[in-house]
Amino acid sequence: MVSPEAKAKAAAGAPAIDAGSAEETVSCRWPLLVLFLGAAGWLVAGSLLGLLASIKFHSPMFLAEPAWLTYGRVKAASAALLVYGFCVPTALGVGLWLMSRLGRVALAGPVVAGFGGGLLHAGVAVGLVGVLRGDGTGFLHLEFPAGAAGLVFLGYLLLGTVGVLTLYRRREARMEAAQWFVLAGLFWFGWIYSTANLCLLVFPVRGVAQAAINYWHTGNLLGVWMGLMGLGTVFALLPRLAGREPGREYVAMFVFWVLLLFGSWTGIPATAPLPAWMPALSTVGTVLSGLGVLGVAVIVHQTLAGRYGSVWRDERLRFLGLGVAAYVVGGVMQVVEALSGRSWMLHFTWFTAAREWMQVYGYLALVMFGTVYAIVPALVGVDWWSRRFLRLHFWLAGAGLLFVAAPLAAGGVVEAARLLNPALGFVEVSRGTLMFLRLSTIGELLILAGNGLFFVNLAGTVAGICRRALADALRRWGAETTGEGAAA
Repeated sequence: MVSPEAKAKAAAGAPAIDAGSAEETVSCRWPLLVLFLGAAGWLVAGSLLGLLASIKFHSPMFLAEPAWLTYGRVKAASAALLVYGFCVPTALGVGLWLMSRLGRVALAGPVVAGFGGGLLHAGVAVGLVGVLRGDGTGFLHLEFPAGAAGLVFLGYLLLGTVGVLTLYRRREARMEAAQWFVLAGLFWFGWIYSTANLCLLVFPVRGVAQAAINYWHTGNLLGVWMGLMGLGTVFALLPRLAGREPGREYVAMFVFWVLLLFGSWTGIPATAPLPAWMPALSTVGTVLSGLGVLGVAVIVHQTLAGRYGSVWRDERLRFLGLGVAAYVVGGVMQVVEALSGRSWMLHFTWFTAAREWMQVYGYLALVMFGTVYAIVPALVGVDWWSRRFLRLHFWLAGAGLLFVAAPLAAGGVVEAARLLNPALGFVEVSRGTLMFLRLSTIGELLILAGNGLFFVNLAGTVAGICRRALADALRRWGAETTGEGAAA
């Protein structure tokens, strides 16, 4: 329920998110800042590598000399940094904050959470070096070598344990829908990430089972885990920021069970080198998962009915609104891709890349941006270092997403049609997509600029509170010293 005070604040344009009690704020502050600041740095690095990969695809001789800057390595490193460098730590940090804030209890083990965040970032650093050295696994969204994946998993395990213990110690007996989503997400990531790494890297299976496990992990990561963490955040923050009553909770729980029951079966294309029943079952699961997308649209409409203008007036709501729109569009694209079957072969084209951009950056990253912009001022007690950077970041991110996803989706449809023409060779088909790839490079450049502003803004805000804390400590020390001298 949203209090009348929160509604009044939202109507006046003031933040409707408070940090909770002083105990909750102190326990969450530094673990979350470690996660967010490191994630923002990895996001900039991943965006830079993604821009290099985009340029290389239509200008192959660009920085072609160093082996560690070849297309295969920088592309894999960019994808890994976006998912494991930014999305995973940011979503885990937001999940910990939701467990503490909604449960009205201090974080259970902030030191352990901070150490887990540092361990996760260390795993990403080791994995990045491994991929650029040529030690990548070759599996989509499992690019890090086994040692780095182990560090990432250990860091996640510490953070997930803190999240579960925080939920267990909550003072609010009744759990909101957002807590169910985050709790399931904490268990889901541990299950799929550990299982996939064990079966593909530690005790590798043989033959077509490798492809099946990789498809299974990718579908669960993009469809289920990202859906759980992002939607849980949206369902918690959207009504609070808008000053409205949340949508019907039973609709949210319907979306929850649709994700768990059907989302796990998605992601296997019709032409996968697997028994025919697997792609057929995946198509059914993908279509049924579309019911969850419809449920999300219903909840957002119930929450914002008559107040859609509030989304435009609040920068944080803009990110959340655009993220929800990207989730819906990405879900529709996935259904279209699944139903296209063998006749169009969209999964062999840039259409798949466009859909993943909508799901990862367009949906989860934008939702996390809006959430970080909402909760960091409440945690540190000061406003953002630059409100102008915040507003500019939204426009750069939105324009960048449009310039990346739209050309790649259109290019994918054109490419699929040309692939079915026996008179055209593969080289001719590839050349026909160069215009779309050049447009997507512009989008990558805009996204890099926006991500850079996000990092600078966050770093400037953290530096500001560090300077303030140091000044307060020096002031107290000076007062104590002066008092001792006067007493003597």
